[in-house]
Amino acid sequence: MVGESDVSVDTADVDLVGEETTRNFARAALFAALVGAGAYVSFPTPWGVPVTLQVLAVFLTGIFLGPVWGGASMALYIAAGAAGAPVFAGGNAGVGVLLGNTAGYIWAFPVAVTALGVIVHGGLGPADPRDAGVPRLVTAMLVATVIVYAGGVLGGMAVQDLGPVAAIEAYAAPFVPAEVIKIAAAVGVVRSDAIRAA
Repeated sequence: MVGESDVSVDTADVDLVGEETTRNFARAALFAALVGAGAYVSFPTPWGVPVTLQVLAVFLTGIFLGPVWGGASMALYIAAGAAGAPVFAGGNAGVGVLLGNTAGYIWAFPVAVTALGVIVHGGLGPADPRDAGVPRLVTAMLVATVIVYAGGVLGGMAVQDLGPVAAIEAYAAPFVPAEVIKIAAAVGVVRSDAIRAA
């Protein structure tokens, strides 16, 4: 029989959650908040689908967090909005938004971030995005843009009962000029001296 004095438990070296995991989760939460903040910079359109800075934040999430933690960040963003945090376009929240007019864009965010991250980082593992060339960055963001707007179009077709052409005209085509500007802005952020010095 083993007595209490014979058993020792050393917990000094036990990490329930690794330091790197904690840091990555904090970064994922930060970028989820950035996407939510982008929803507040919104420009209304006649067809009821606002132009926001969310897609720029989605680009930066995939670029800086990579596919795994970037995807986790977008899942966290969606969960926060579904739970009632006002992080969707126009400060909206709730499950209803995830079934509504702009739901297709939102559901496409994790897919877009994951694809973008894989292209920029060259796979699932993390890499320094500052080492990615401009062509790779632009290609990754173009792929992400197609995914986001494909989601928006499919969502519009389902929710508004639109045909493909009408859905593209309402949910994708009007936003192309804004996305070109956002892609240029994201490249500028990645290539900035401030980021390189960080």
